[in-house]
Amino acid sequence: MNNLSIYKTQKNKLMSIKTVRNFFLFATFTVIVFGVGFRFGESAPPVSSNFTTQSEVKNTRVPADKNVDFSLFWEVWRELENKYVDQKAIDTVKMVNGAISGMVSSLGDPYTVFLPPTENKDAKDDLGGRFEGIGAQLGVTDKKIVVVAPLKGTPAEAAGLKPGDWIIKIDSKDTYNMTLPEAVTKIRGTRGTKVTLNILQKNQDKPKDFTIIRDTIKVASVEWELKSSGSKKVAILRLTRFGDNTNNEWDKAVGEIKSALEKDSSIKGLVLDLRNNPGGYLSGAVNIGSEFLGEGVVVLQENAGGYRQTYNVNRTGRLISGPLVVLINKGSASASEIVAGALQDRGRAKLVGDGSYGKGTIQDAEDLPGGAGLHVTIAKWLTPKGTWIHGKGLTPDVKVENDDKKPDEDLQQNKAIELLTK
Repeated sequence: MNNLSIYKTQKNKLMSIKTVRNFFLFATFTVIVFGVGFRFGESAPPVSSNFTTQSEVKNTRVPADKNVDFSLFWEVWRELENKYVDQKAIDTVKMVNGAISGMVSSLGDPYTVFLPPTENKDAKDDLGGRFEGIGAQLGVTDKKIVVVAPLKGTPAEAAGLKPGDWIIKIDSKDTYNMTLPEAVTKIRGTRGTKVTLNILQKNQDKPKDFTIIRDTIKVASVEWELKSSGSKKVAILRLTRFGDNTNNEWDKAVGEIKSALEKDSSIKGLVLDLRNNPGGYLSGAVNIGSEFLGEGVVVLQENAGGYRQTYNVNRTGRLISGPLVVLINKGSASASEIVAGALQDRGRAKLVGDGSYGKGTIQDAEDLPGGAGLHVTIAKWLTPKGTWIHGKGLTPDVKVENDDKKPDEDLQQNKAIELLTK
């Protein structure tokens, strides 16, 4: 069952039920980059008769349950329209969207965001797996726009971008106070065009510019292969996101792996590679976790009032037995942390690699008029043992760091294979 029903809480009370598919566990946006006619109102007082403006103001009624004074807002609006030197720069739609973005960002939560139409489309494209851009996953760390991971075979990787790179400027525009969706929109663009990123890399004293030519990038969310170690083999199953096409791609790959296991006794186990997986749909995390667990808890959801909703295994898994190792790193976030945390807590697999990203909240994604969107943090998620990993991440059972000086040598994967074939 892919569409689970969960309780959505508001003001610490259970209010309604909606499908899990609308809930995101997405810590980054992929800059594959990859890549309003919003009715302002229901929240502003009537405009006074002495307020002349270039714009027709609609829907200015204050809701009955709100006591809000918007006089300062309209005073600033009037000053800008009457006095700003570059009148061509006055764009009422952008002003309204900017005001809404400011209201949302005042909560101080990088995952609760208002998305104007273009940025909302970017977020949806990210889960679709085909984009135009540079091919890098971006995240927010300590209010900085950072590279979570460049994708293999993309312009970002070819240019030398690394996990942890701090993007200071995008085409000379400072990223200070820039939201993650804003950064994604500025970096994405038409194939063949250029974007210049001013980046401070790890262990470097000064930032430097990276000029990257955008391209069209299509990324499958699931891939698998066999790796040999002497006379033994291991299946490597890579999951890069929990997106729109993941379930179909996953079912095909697992079917092929099951067939290979039945025919080849030299295959001694499976490595689930969740490195650089930024997350996606909550329903996808429950679905993938259920592949490896015969029964029981996959993840817990907890609202502001402490109410917990349990998500158990929701189907019959095909990989519930057999040796399993899970690879994680700093780019493993959100939905991928749910799967890794469940398999670790339930004793199904050992985690190998670096500590994970540490994003333990759930967002409700709503489409708004004119193509805009709103992501609102509505709850936190916990591992089956009740651990909240937000800001800390998962701790691997076997810690292994890859050597940046040897990019062609995958020490983490080698260790996973060693554990399965020794």
